[in-house]
Amino acid sequence: MTAEKSHLRRATGNQSPIVYWQLGHLSQARYDVADRPMEGRMDPFFFVTKTKNFIPHEYPCRTEFKKSFSGRRPQPTDEFEPVRWWLPFASPRVDLSGFWFRPTRIGCWARTFLYAGSAGPATLRLSTCGGAILFVNGREQGFMAPYERNLEAQQIFEVELSAGLNEIRVYFDDLAERDARFYFQLDYLDGPEVETSVPVPIAAAAADALETILEGMRFDRTAYLGEDVTILFPAPLPVALSCHVEIEGDFMSVERFDYDFALEKGATRLDLGTSAHMPADFRHFRITFKTGELSVGRTLGVEICHPQRQGQAPAALEDRVAEALAEVAAHSEPDTVCAFARLALGQGGGETEAMISAMLPVIEDCHDCADFVLVPLLFAYTRWSDLLSQALRQRIEHAVLNYRYWMDEPGNDVQWYFSENHALLFHTAAYLGGRLFPDAVFVRSGRTGAEQMKVGEERVRAWLDHFEHWEMAEWNSVPYFPIDLKGLTALAACAPDETIRARAKGSIVRLMEIVARSAHRGMLTGSQGRSYEHTLRPGRSVELSGIARLLWGQGWYGRRVHALPQLAVCIRDHGLQFPEALAAIAAHDADDAQEWTFSQGENRFAALYHYKTRDTALGTIAHYRPGAWGYQETVLHLRLGDRPEAQVWINHPGETIQFGYGRPSFWGGCGTLPRVHQYRDLAILDFEIHEGQPDFTHAWFPLEAFDDAVVDGNLALARAGNGLAMLVGNGALEPVKQGPTTDVELRLSGRKGRWIVRLSDCGREGGLDGMRARFATLAARRDNEGALIVIDPDYGQVVFEEDGTVRAEGRILRPSDWSVRGDAVHLEIPGRQPRRAAS
Repeated sequence: MTAEKSHLRRATGNQSPIVYWQLGHLSQARYDVADRPMEGRMDPFFFVTKTKNFIPHEYPCRTEFKKSFSGRRPQPTDEFEPVRWWLPFASPRVDLSGFWFRPTRIGCWARTFLYAGSAGPATLRLSTCGGAILFVNGREQGFMAPYERNLEAQQIFEVELSAGLNEIRVYFDDLAERDARFYFQLDYLDGPEVETSVPVPIAAAAADALETILEGMRFDRTAYLGEDVTILFPAPLPVALSCHVEIEGDFMSVERFDYDFALEKGATRLDLGTSAHMPADFRHFRITFKTGELSVGRTLGVEICHPQRQGQAPAALEDRVAEALAEVAAHSEPDTVCAFARLALGQGGGETEAMISAMLPVIEDCHDCADFVLVPLLFAYTRWSDLLSQALRQRIEHAVLNYRYWMDEPGNDVQWYFSENHALLFHTAAYLGGRLFPDAVFVRSGRTGAEQMKVGEERVRAWLDHFEHWEMAEWNSVPYFPIDLKGLTALAACAPDETIRARAKGSIVRLMEIVARSAHRGMLTGSQGRSYEHTLRPGRSVELSGIARLLWGQGWYGRRVHALPQLAVCIRDHGLQFPEALAAIAAHDADDAQEWTFSQGENRFAALYHYKTRDTALGTIAHYRPGAWGYQETVLHLRLGDRPEAQVWINHPGETIQFGYGRPSFWGGCGTLPRVHQYRDLAILDFEIHEGQPDFTHAWFPLEAFDDAVVDGNLALARAGNGLAMLVGNGALEPVKQGPTTDVELRLSGRKGRWIVRLSDCGREGGLDGMRARFATLAARRDNEGALIVIDPDYGQVVFEEDGTVRAEGRILRPSDWSVRGDAVHLEIPGRQPRRAAS
């Protein structure tokens, strides 16, 4: 009986992962190699992965690490001491993935037990991206050490199990560079009948109950707009315990907020207080239960925004500029962007200087994303250095002169040089930094500032050439519009060359035209080349919402921003102007519909389709690598009505752990890319999922955001305002009713999943019943040439050809013809009656 009470016992069948573990401390040690330059250039196709999700660019630190350790037994840095318990929550892996801004050697011990009914040989399969050692009953069984960055390898181990408890230990380690997939998976392939049996320092029944609570707990709302934040438990707590909550932003956020609670036995909820006093943005809540020596936890995520405090946007642009600067200066994260806004308002002094001083180590040590920090600092220094103390100016100069501005300069960092947005910021920083200190020597390049400025200028011009020809490789990306705007606004304001200033302004206007064309009610809605859960789920607090508020008077402010105050200063001080027509385009309110077709990226590799009415918007990518391994691409996205939260997207999860760091993750991107087609407000997604990947697809379908919704069999219908949406699956659409995605997730089981999406409005259908009556029988059949054919009540026969060509209503749309500049066509909406003018 003692063993029963002190162990979590879980049936473990053949061909199953072993998913319950005790974990030791995560060891972390800086890993530096000699400074050296790298060869390479900006790569607009880095995310078009060929081998699973493997990115081929290799830093010198990885080259040296593999030379020293690849194929050699990992060396544990300490002995195993259990500090927390790993509970799976549907994940087959022990996953400690994360983001490290400098090269860091990481390692961790894990332990579990297998209770075997009889002795005998067993076969185990160990999978990891780094190195690992396997021990059974204290005897080392072997190791693996491929150390290919973020590329999984597997190894089979034949082991002997004793009758009764068998101790299994794994030590796993790797070199973490930026986003690191740090996990292992141990599968029990065959052998004696076993149970996983993990020791716990409380009664087994109480540990079981805690797992049930952690697995099923959820926020009581999809987003908090001033309400109290409450986490609901699916059952009462079995014991009294302490609860620690860490509230964090995205992986680049510099803030963390810690709370401690004492929870009584029988508690059914955790009340965290009003969201009005919590930091805005999509936030991760890392929740840890502790009772005695037992420590178990889970991460949840939710959006927080403060629309009540912010109120309606001022009517005049001049007033919105002032509002944006004041908002960032008072309410954004304390970094160089906040300091920029404060300096733009004449607010120098200790608080502003403390923000800059706190961020200078990021630049001095060449952390990844230091370019995000440096560019607004250079912009601010160029304009308002007189508001800074002499001591801080000297420290800034030292940081600027010692920074690494491109991969051909020596260094040992893991800054990301390959994407377009980072490349722009590196070159902008070299250009503007060199201008500031023309006679000083830039340490890593050995150039004078004047020479560094010239190199930066040449690279800025080449970047602008590329952008003006091909625009964004990571098309429509909500997080990367602001990064491009960060660099372009700095150039528009500070470039000494008038031509560069003019080209930068033109590029800014073009980026905002793309946003306006792809927006619904000011909020960008459409396929994205790079997406994260923390940029998909928020309806209001992403930076593009604040930019829409600044430019068009529609939107809200979050806490973490990149370009908003720089854009405001360019409007206020540097003559940046936008066509008045963009406001009406961004918030389309006419009786007709806008169809917007365009291409993005070098050689126009991303062909994009967008269709919006005043009530709905739907965007997709056409004929984009169907069946290939995906990265972070969102292939379909829609919104309904006036509430930003009333949105839907459909994807194949790249991992089953929620709130993880995978690329793709649970919501951000697709493990397997589907075949995608769209014609007007009809779309189809056809998935054929690779073996080894999660065997379902799913839709974000937030019931709270809709005014009315029905899920019935293979149909899901939603209404928000006057906008209507219907999803049709080739199998049952299963609403998730437990855990973090309760009432926001629909799942379609199977490796061959087909979704049909149809939008309409109440003026044509009356409501959900009318929508269902007209469209419930929508289906697709495949002809002998591979085309998918849908008979639509409004459009008649719609033919989606295998190469992406669409034939409908006597029209032919070929994605291969769509230009980078794009074409916007206004179309009459079948069956829509014009609105009557107010009397």
